[in-house]
Amino acid sequence: MSAAIDLNADLGEGAPFDADLMRIVSSASIACGGHAGDANTIYETMLLAKANHVRIGAHPSYADRANFGRLKILQPHDVTVADVLTQLEVFAAVAQEAGVQVAYVKPHGALYNETAKDAGLCLALYSAIRARPGIGAVMGLPATQHELAARETGLTFISEAFADRAYEENGTLAPRSERGAVHEDIPAIVAQATEIARHGAVTARTGSNIPLSARSICLHGDSEHALAAARAIRAAFEAEDIEIRA
Repeated sequence: MSAAIDLNADLGEGAPFDADLMRIVSSASIACGGHAGDANTIYETMLLAKANHVRIGAHPSYADRANFGRLKILQPHDVTVADVLTQLEVFAAVAQEAGVQVAYVKPHGALYNETAKDAGLCLALYSAIRARPGIGAVMGLPATQHELAARETGLTFISEAFADRAYEENGTLAPRSERGAVHEDIPAIVAQATEIARHGAVTARTGSNIPLSARSICLHGDSEHALAAARAIRAAFEAEDIEIRA
């Protein structure tokens, strides 16, 4: 039986193969300047997406370029929300110049992890996104505060799973600080992506098979294996009759 699923990558972060990945993925979550990128890289990446008919998402983060947005910043929620809105204002202005639509917002790195578990932060952020014109969807982890806050604020929720990250039994991502949290073996990445797309499940680090319903699968674009993994996923999906589609 045929199936279809979105394949997204985090792009515009300075990795050398954005143009190649853009020919494979169906959605691009583009860095907004908080952890990487600037108006020029946003514009160039948007044009790449436009040329390849790839859906565009904004990928804001904690304003922490030194740590690539991967460390939690202890600050009031309103400060974090204001930082994100500043990034989204720049992103929206560049999108208008590039003549593209912004389909969704997906927090990056530590902000993604914190909003998944911090109800107050996630609700504050999603409420601010909902109040802005033009963006009506967010991408995040299913069965977390991402999904709950989207429902409460009236945003469309795009549930996401990861091809290259290890999972805990409760469906959360293994912390990057722990060994084995990021898959580097391409066959393992392909197997996980196929299991998610075909069966709506994933094998946790404990070996348990857990349900994981996702509309989109993420592949980190800054990984040195990203392009090889994306090509292998596409080949495996073609063999399995799984269509890559936003």
